[in-house]
Amino acid sequence: MRRMPRGNSSGAFKYSRVAQSGYNYGLRTMENVQQESMLRKSLKIALVVTAYWVVSITMVFLNKYLLSGEELKSLKTASEGKMLEAPLFITFYQCLVSVLLCLLLRLLSRLMPGVISFPPVHLDKKISREVLPLSVVFVGMITFNNLCLKYVGVAFYTVGRSLTTVFNVVLTYFVLKQTTSLKAILCCLVIISGFVLGVDQEGAAGTLSVIGVIFGVSASLFVCLNSILTKKVLPCVDSNVWRLTYYNNINAVILFIPLILIFGEASILTNFPHLTSSKFWGLMTLSGFFGFAIGYITGLQIKVTSPLTHNISGTAKACAQTVLAVVFSHDIKTALWWLSNALVLGGSAAYTKVRHSEMQKQHKESKKALAEMKMEDSKNGDLNKVEWPSTVPLLGFEEQDSAKDKKGSLEEDRPTVNDV
Repeated sequence: MRRMPRGNSSGAFKYSRVAQSGYNYGLRTMENVQQESMLRKSLKIALVVTAYWVVSITMVFLNKYLLSGEELKSLKTASEGKMLEAPLFITFYQCLVSVLLCLLLRLLSRLMPGVISFPPVHLDKKISREVLPLSVVFVGMITFNNLCLKYVGVAFYTVGRSLTTVFNVVLTYFVLKQTTSLKAILCCLVIISGFVLGVDQEGAAGTLSVIGVIFGVSASLFVCLNSILTKKVLPCVDSNVWRLTYYNNINAVILFIPLILIFGEASILTNFPHLTSSKFWGLMTLSGFFGFAIGYITGLQIKVTSPLTHNISGTAKACAQTVLAVVFSHDIKTALWWLSNALVLGGSAAYTKVRHSEMQKQHKESKKALAEMKMEDSKNGDLNKVEWPSTVPLLGFEEQDSAKDKKGSLEEDRPTVNDV
């Protein structure tokens, strides 16, 4: 009997091997692309976090130098017998630089629209009046921040302004009538204990400035109030942070002028020996630039990471800032002094983690409840009669919209103890 010819099995086998090889090559290519993408993302995050650290720490040391640097102190007067300085004028000038930077960026965005994007900014008196309450608090916040830095060392600066989280919890209860979990309250108690211990150790070392501590506590309160009013005022500027920055700083510049006159800083400036120094004005302008940049770089860090990661970065930055301050000043600190810093930073970090976990739990419970309601109405045949919200509201980092519009929010994207 004649045998039937076999099929080309070897050709099919070769085709199968080629196909498998191509498939494997495709997988390896995809893995390489993913690894490249992850590497690029990691590099971007590292650059942004580094920029945040550099800008934030540099601004603190630069402001400290401008506010109480030995080389920039004016001459003694026979009538007062003390060093004359002008912290209000320094803060005023920093706000003025922010306004000029907003105008410059707007001009550049019109000249190079494909490279720079910045919203239109022009002075609207109606909007300026609506932003004014926030501007008053903003002036108090940055003034008390700078006054605290003027009277306390950079090493104690973190502890001196550490009560913002505590004020958040207190005002959340009295203003929004919302209770706080026991874990969050315990974190606040840790922060308070660190603050009290830090003040005690500064007193024991003979370096305590009572007025500096008062300014630090005041700064913490005003930072908390600033976060409330910011959420309330944002709709007035179409929820655009840059427009709010523009109006806020313009109002601040105007508000600072009478304060400078009332506190006699105009006459102080006329006797200031470095008033015509290019170095002085260069440092002043640089501090204003860093003050403007910290807002952008903070938002960018939150964008490329997360609010929780930003908090961790801020805590680590505050630790590094404290260590650098101690090293540069050649101070010798006691173990209890270091413990006070650890309590403040540890309590702040723990509070952030607790609130983050609570918000995640609330989010899951809200989604579960919403799904059950939808299922129940679907069974009853009334699903089409119900208008469902497009998103599940959250409190905290993703605050409920109604809470934002009516009362503002007392939660911030980061603990202020870690930022400038």
